[in-house]
Amino acid sequence: MAVLLCLYPVYCIAQKADLSNKGGISNDTLRIDSLANLKPKQFTPNSTKAVLFSAIFPGLGQIYNRKYWKLPLVYGGFIGCAYAISWNGNQYNGYRKAYLDFISDPANTVSWRDYLYGSYRKKDFAEWSSTDISSFADALKRTRDFHRRNRDLSYIVTIGVYALCMIDAYVDAQLFDFDISPDLSLRIEPAFFDQTLANSRSFGIQLSYAF
Repeated sequence: MAVLLCLYPVYCIAQKADLSNKGGISNDTLRIDSLANLKPKQFTPNSTKAVLFSAIFPGLGQIYNRKYWKLPLVYGGFIGCAYAISWNGNQYNGYRKAYLDFISDPANTVSWRDYLYGSYRKKDFAEWSSTDISSFADALKRTRDFHRRNRDLSYIVTIGVYALCMIDAYVDAQLFDFDISPDLSLRIEPAFFDQTLANSRSFGIQLSYAF
């Protein structure tokens, strides 16, 4: 009887442990499973969202894809385009006004005098010959057209940079989880060819790519 009384607490503990492990799953296993469920889900960008964000504002697509290192390239490109548009636009407006003033009333206008160069600076306008007048007018016109062409080209380049940002965001999102194996190798080995029709044998080199 004394032995039974001593073993009774051990029996109760064993029963309690068996009830907690009912179904073959321990408390530790349940705890591990619950912690696994709380693990944050791996981020995978959506290509449609990426291109929409990039269309709304340049750089948002790269931020959405978490490629922050591309932002200096994006905004650097737009800053360069904006500077080219502004500078060429100002130069075009200045040369345009100077050209119009020069061909309309050069004696009573001064805007074209800011663009004098070379020998034109050394003599007064009254001393200019008809050849000088014609040559200087052509120079103003060519320079005006040059800056207008560069200004228009800068607009086209800006649109191209904008489209390139959208394409980059879309492609980057599509290839975000693209797995490239690090085992890329090239193996060169001799090859043996048995030409049964010609009843002859030949040797060559075989290239094998592993990826």
